[in-house]
Amino acid sequence: MRDVELSPEQFDALLPDEYMLIDLRTKEEYDHGFIPGTMLFSPEQIREFLGRKLSPFSKDTRIILYCKYGTVSRDLAEEMADEGYDAYSLTGGYGAWALYEIQKESKNEERGVEIERSLQKKFRRDLVNPFARAILKYDLIQNGDKIAVCISGGKDSMLMAKLFQEFQKHGQYTFDLVFLCMDPGYNEANRHIIESNAKLLGIPLTFFETQIFDAVYTVPNSPCYLCARMRRGYLYKKAQELGCNKIALGHHYDDVIETVLMGMLYSGQWSGMMPKLKSQNFSGMELIRPLYFIREADIKRWRDANRLHFIQCACHFTDTCTTCQITSDGKPNTGHKRTETKRLIAELKKTNPDIETNIFHAMENVCVDKLLGYKRDGVHHSFLETYSEEN
Repeated sequence: MRDVELSPEQFDALLPDEYMLIDLRTKEEYDHGFIPGTMLFSPEQIREFLGRKLSPFSKDTRIILYCKYGTVSRDLAEEMADEGYDAYSLTGGYGAWALYEIQKESKNEERGVEIERSLQKKFRRDLVNPFARAILKYDLIQNGDKIAVCISGGKDSMLMAKLFQEFQKHGQYTFDLVFLCMDPGYNEANRHIIESNAKLLGIPLTFFETQIFDAVYTVPNSPCYLCARMRRGYLYKKAQELGCNKIALGHHYDDVIETVLMGMLYSGQWSGMMPKLKSQNFSGMELIRPLYFIREADIKRWRDANRLHFIQCACHFTDTCTTCQITSDGKPNTGHKRTETKRLIAELKKTNPDIETNIFHAMENVCVDKLLGYKRDGVHHSFLETYSEEN
């Protein structure tokens, strides 16, 4: 069998009209970043087309497949080659290509300046202004703060770091920043992507290592939930050791409204994602969310306009590209609860363009006297407690 591997360097040397490029990842992964000119197909869809006479794939066209890290795409490219297709797998997948592009871009000394200029001009209204508005409206920063800006390596946290730098230069407060990045057990490629992006963007990272991925790898139920809780605890602890009194997380407007719906639909409770919280376990520490008013679509526009490429998920569960696409019973994975909620909101928006705004404003307009019950400091209260007192 011929070699079906194609390196990022070899791919870069090709002209766009010399190949058909296919992304095998999920729609959610695609939305976090993709190679220009890509068409999105699942491996199952491609295998179905291969058995048909009418197919979008021609044996006369070079077909280049890529997935997350190159495992699924290599296997599928070999299957297609056996069927007579001129198919190749992008070695290392999207992660390897993204790292190659980031390192290539970082050689241009003007790129960092261009990215900062885009925030000041093209994206001031949609990114800089709502960032400042959240800080002022919810009193997220005070003079003398030392804030740990928590960097996961994704688009949201990297943008948050740049906006903090802008606000520190032009804002009305005096405060210090630590750009804190925890390595919970990344593979080498993902660590390089984070470091290369930080260098390109001019973000001085403070790294520290943990073994969280190894700790949760064998957990059969809700490993992602446990992983998230452990990450949060480690971040609080390290930030406190560095003299910080706040940690900043990159949750945006879409995360806020999705969390509200997820609580109602899957947990039977109404619970919002607050713009700031006092830590219950780390005295004097506070969590803030300065992207509270920023839309995810605008973050994606900033990313794509500046030709930036970020990691999405870098845990052991997705290193092989298979667990994101196949469930334990061998069926295609339809997505996690947040993905399902995103789809629901998108569907509702087709007939009600204001659906997202209405969900957000509902958090500020809760009619307490129309609630059957509520919790306060962990204690449940019923409307009956005050019903007899009402006129």
